[in-house]
Amino acid sequence: MLGSSNQCSVALQAPKPINSMNYATLNRSISYNLLRRAFPFRAYCTVYSSKRNNLFSRISPVRRADLIIPVLDQWVVEGRKVTSLELQRIVRDLRSRKRFSQALQVSEWMSVSGLCPFKSGDCAVHLDLIGVVHGWEAAECYFNNLTDEQKNDKTYGALFNCYIRECLVEKSLAHFQKMKKLGYASCTLVYNNLMCLYRSTRQLERVSDVLSEMKENGVTPNNFSYRICINCCGERADYSGMEKLLEEMESQPFISVDWITYSMMANVYIKAKFKEKALAFLKKLEDKLHKDPIGYNHLISHYANLGNKEEMLRLWGVQKIVCKKQINRDYITMLGSLVKLGDLETAEAVLKEWESSNHTYDFRVPNVLLIGYCQNDLVDKAEIMLQDIIKKGKTPIPNSWAIIAAGYLNSDEMEKAFECMKEAIAVRAQNPGWRPKPHLVSSVSKWLGDQQDTREQEAFLSSLKTVVTGNKDVHDTLGNTEASGIGEENEIEEIVSYEHSK
Repeated sequence: MLGSSNQCSVALQAPKPINSMNYATLNRSISYNLLRRAFPFRAYCTVYSSKRNNLFSRISPVRRADLIIPVLDQWVVEGRKVTSLELQRIVRDLRSRKRFSQALQVSEWMSVSGLCPFKSGDCAVHLDLIGVVHGWEAAECYFNNLTDEQKNDKTYGALFNCYIRECLVEKSLAHFQKMKKLGYASCTLVYNNLMCLYRSTRQLERVSDVLSEMKENGVTPNNFSYRICINCCGERADYSGMEKLLEEMESQPFISVDWITYSMMANVYIKAKFKEKALAFLKKLEDKLHKDPIGYNHLISHYANLGNKEEMLRLWGVQKIVCKKQINRDYITMLGSLVKLGDLETAEAVLKEWESSNHTYDFRVPNVLLIGYCQNDLVDKAEIMLQDIIKKGKTPIPNSWAIIAAGYLNSDEMEKAFECMKEAIAVRAQNPGWRPKPHLVSSVSKWLGDQQDTREQEAFLSSLKTVVTGNKDVHDTLGNTEASGIGEENEIEEIVSYEHSK
């Protein structure tokens, strides 16, 4: 069914040209619908049919993309109806959760099933998902197989977005010129995408030029247009340019400046160590919050970066009153901010509050305190805390044990680090995406070699095969960790990273 790697042939003959696509240019082995339908997953689907009465509630728990099609097929077999609106809503929700492979499967089923219309907007979303999941070559191939009628402003825009996402400057600019000739470059989104291209490729000075071109061509900038320009001025330390853009933005009758813009301004000044300027914009930020919990998270973290614990605690109290309910994300933000300031005692109190609130148990929350303990040379206390959680019947994710292993590594307690790594590997099923830090793996392996414990070393490396590579030689992988893309995210940086990318 797949063609050669240098050929873009039609992979599946469907009633409409819009369903013709081919991913052979990627030289990947991709299972396709007809192949999936040859294998019955009915037992899996039946479990959901007896308990879940709407389509989204059946699809949402399915993590494997190759099981999405059987769920949809089973829904139809049961005689239930599907509508374009419902499928579009499911695709949109999956995309918002970054579950792109699953979203692509729903979109593909929608395009080939013939049970509901597949309009140009659906086609554009489908093209974008192909680009995210399979790369720009596959998206381009899909676009080239569309009819002239289907190559409209939406699909041209979607392909433009695919090029920009992968920072393909020449292709993006050439495509942009095509869009201008066809009259498809007269909307704000197209120019905003072009700004993103220049920002991603560090051509920051060109971003403001795009804004000027927009206005000259009668295209109205929106909040995002101004925000990306402001952010680029901040990155270039052009503070006067940043202030002028904000003044212009505030003067526009068609724009309502929100808390995100003031948060960006404050963030720039915090980084530049202009405290008074930062505080002025934090005040404006707070005035715009209303009941937005994400806004409170940003505000609290900004004050953490300024070292102002008093304001953090005040805002945490206000958030709990105004926003009624706190979710795990809110606790992660507050704990991360307290850990940043080294206030572990208050962090312990906040964690106890979270534990008593009956939230879904997410180990990313206690992991923040584990990191705090390890950063303050309290690794034994971190391990005791984790063991206490386990005694309460909770199974940790491997990241939790890896945090403690890294703590023991930093204090040169290699035997304990090794034991924690074995615990992490033992619970890897709790987070299949976990990847241990290369330095942690290589340090433990070297220590085992120094101990001349060849059997234990081989067992350790062998156990990592499923974690690190799946089927490559782990010794090769350890020798080239950067090329293999291995590396556990620095969790504390991820948890307390408050910068806005928009």
